[in-house]
Amino acid sequence: MIKVGIVGDGYTAEELVRLLARHPEAEVIAITSLLNIGRGFDEVFPNLKHYTKVTCESMDLPSFVDRCDAVFVALPHGQAVPVVKEVVAQGKKVIDLGADFRFKQVDVYESWYNVKHEAPDLLKEAVYGIPELYGDQVRKARIVANPGCFPTSAILGLAPALKAGLLDTRTLIVDAKTGVSGAGRTPGPNNLFCEANENVKAYNVCTHRHSPEIEQVLSWLAGQEAIISFTPHLIPMSRGILSTIYGSLLRPITRDEIQAIYEEFYRDCFFVRVQPVGQLPLTRAVYTSNHCDIGLVIDERTNRLVVLSAIDNLVKGASGQAIQNLNLMFGLPETCGLEAAGLLP
Repeated sequence: MIKVGIVGDGYTAEELVRLLARHPEAEVIAITSLLNIGRGFDEVFPNLKHYTKVTCESMDLPSFVDRCDAVFVALPHGQAVPVVKEVVAQGKKVIDLGADFRFKQVDVYESWYNVKHEAPDLLKEAVYGIPELYGDQVRKARIVANPGCFPTSAILGLAPALKAGLLDTRTLIVDAKTGVSGAGRTPGPNNLFCEANENVKAYNVCTHRHSPEIEQVLSWLAGQEAIISFTPHLIPMSRGILSTIYGSLLRPITRDEIQAIYEEFYRDCFFVRVQPVGQLPLTRAVYTSNHCDIGLVIDERTNRLVVLSAIDNLVKGASGQAIQNLNLMFGLPETCGLEAAGLLP
């Protein structure tokens, strides 16, 4: 069994424990916390009663890493570096669910996150962990940077079209809606019921920190600089992301042709489901699952490709994808412990 440690005790940690409870080759043996030290993790999250017996503990970093084969870091940005450095020093494997290792250019990270990176040398070897795109690199990695939730939805939605050279990379627009769990478990005005219920609002317009992350990977895929306009919206549901993505076509293409390109690109990717012609994704269809559902529309009047991409922000957008990466890092089928359909209705 792969002995797994989790640094952090928020929603992504809860999802890691929930999903790993049915994993045949991995078990969670330790979880660190600041506020819940000494409490059973099933007290913090009662839905996990009978599924974990782990007690939250304070961080003794060398001892914690020594007990683990793999470590998930589920902390806010700027806090992962000490953990990653210790994991590397002990020859273990680490998956960071935060932003600290997603960027290859340290100045981009520091300018968008307003924090100095304390291990820029490790950025070179960290692998950006979208398995459908970089699975071969993930298999060999000791540091995996788990992508953000919005980037996962946008990148998977655009990857086939950009690799095929179909889109003008200066015209990309990502309009995304997310559930309230994306704000985390720490109370704040944005995730109060009275603020979020019966309300839809845009936030961090033109300034969201996922913008440079999306642009970095889209540029890799396109082989040239890609620039996006990204606007996230908070909507009154618990979980899920629906991204509506627009790009101007460089040449005429039929609906059947674009469908064939996407289906071929994701032919061997169990977790990406290209919807049949005429069918569009639903957030409910991927709820609690590790799937990304993609729908395609050609707007002939405006000469645009419209891509709709739906994920569960806590699963494919975070913990499920992290376990998918864990599986690859340890030579397991990437679907191990993750094969489950979404909840509908």
